[in-house]
Amino acid sequence: MSRLDRRALLVAALATATTLVCGGMATAQDRPVLRLSSVVSDTDIRATAFQEIADAVAEQIDLQVYNGATLVPQGSEITAIQRGNLEMGIVPPQDIANQIPEWSILTAAYVLQDVDHLKAVFDGDVGAQLNAMAEEIGLHIITPVYFGTRQVNLAPETEVMTPEDLSGVTLRMPGGDAWQFLGTAIGASPTPLAYSEVYTALQTGAIDGQDNPLPNDYNMKFYEVTSQIVLTGHLVGFDVLTIGSEVWNSMTPEQQELLQTASEEAIAKSTQAHLDREAELVQFFKDEGLKVYEPDREAFRTFAQAKYLESDFAASWPDGMLDAINALGTPSN
Repeated sequence: MSRLDRRALLVAALATATTLVCGGMATAQDRPVLRLSSVVSDTDIRATAFQEIADAVAEQIDLQVYNGATLVPQGSEITAIQRGNLEMGIVPPQDIANQIPEWSILTAAYVLQDVDHLKAVFDGDVGAQLNAMAEEIGLHIITPVYFGTRQVNLAPETEVMTPEDLSGVTLRMPGGDAWQFLGTAIGASPTPLAYSEVYTALQTGAIDGQDNPLPNDYNMKFYEVTSQIVLTGHLVGFDVLTIGSEVWNSMTPEQQELLQTASEEAIAKSTQAHLDREAELVQFFKDEGLKVYEPDREAFRTFAQAKYLESDFAASWPDGMLDAINALGTPSN
């Protein structure tokens, strides 16, 4: 190799190194564009929270919110993030459980008691374990996003205090083995039925009841054709605000802290708004003539967890995790 060739090679190498260094600095200083996909409507409480996050981080991060599944189809958020076609998504734990079976523990009846329990789980060692599993498939979990607790809504007037009182009660549940087992785990006789058909089925007596968060009962006017709401609180409904691990790791520590803090603060407000709405609806339903009361939740919890532990659903749960989750809750809730 001639001296001229060696010099040309050295110049090229220096130019490449300079480009890499300058490029890295530029990347660190960039205002990253993050697209967030959610399925909620623009009028949803959570949509307000997502926009609050975007506003709070605007100086350092360009967070673009797409509600109503207008960016990617519902159910495809994880794949889109993993393929680099989406930066952030509001992801159901059920979807994560499809790739990480251990996550299914969070989708079982009475594993989570309430919002405080949900937060304690994600803030502690259990959350750290589950989040580490998510990192392995390219997902970084920012925070859980609460949207309501499922309660039992019945047409018959028979009082329900324990799972035995639901024996023989035909309870509409969403389709799918996991949802149907959930109905069995609280003592009922579950049956699948399209959401749009529930009102008529209650009205005609084709089913005895259904389960949903209270805002759903209000929106669908199920209170018009039922007599009582049993505050079983059998499933705490939540999604997780998720960002691609590679995207997260490409951000500066300052940007990460800003996004984390803004998300936690906005979701805390959103959670309280949901709780306030649920409390308001309890009184609304009472005013509409429905009986609204709390059963023996500990009896329901004991019954449900025994059902799950006897089933194939618990086979993927990490050893000791259920006990660890239970220890974070209130013994008699």
